[in-house]
Amino acid sequence: MKTPLITRKGYVKLREELDYLWRQERPEVTKKVTWAASLGDRSENADYQYNKKRLREIDRRVRYLRKCLEYLKVVDYNPQQEGKVFFGAWVSIENETGKTMTLRVVGYDEIFGRNDYISVDSPMARSLIGKTEDEEVLVTTEAGTFEWWITHIKYDPTDKA
Repeated sequence: MKTPLITRKGYVKLREELDYLWRQERPEVTKKVTWAASLGDRSENADYQYNKKRLREIDRRVRYLRKCLEYLKVVDYNPQQEGKVFFGAWVSIENETGKTMTLRVVGYDEIFGRNDYISVDSPMARSLIGKTEDEEVLVTTEAGTFEWWITHIKYDPTDKA
C-alpha cells in the first residue's frame, strides 16, 4: 500500500490537472462525441470511436484524481526538518564508484514524468529517511545491497501553505 502523502506543489499540480480535465478537455471531447454521433453509423465512425475512448480515459482519470485528493495528506515544509532527510527533501548521494544522484523524496502520485523524484515508499527513500549529511546509507533491493553516502540535503522553503 502506498503512503498517502504529497507535497504542497504536488497537490496543487493534481488539482490543476483535475480542473483542466473536468472544465476544459472533457467538455471539448463531449462536443466531438455528440457531433460524431449525429453523423449516423457509429460502428464505422473513427471520430466517434476515438473520442468516446478518450472520454472514458478522462472520466477514469477524473475519478482517480478526485479519490486521491480526498485521502492525500499534504506535507508542508517545516524548518525543523533541516539537516535530516524527511518527506520533501532533495538529497544528493554518492556511491563508492563516484556516481552521484540528486533525488527528491515525494509521494507516489508525484513521481511520474520525473527521473529525479522517488516515492517515499521506495527502498532508496526508506533507507534515506532520518539520515543526515555525510552519513552512510545501505539500500537493499532485489538486485542486492548498495552503499551510498549523503553529500547534501536541502528543502524548498516555498513548499508550504
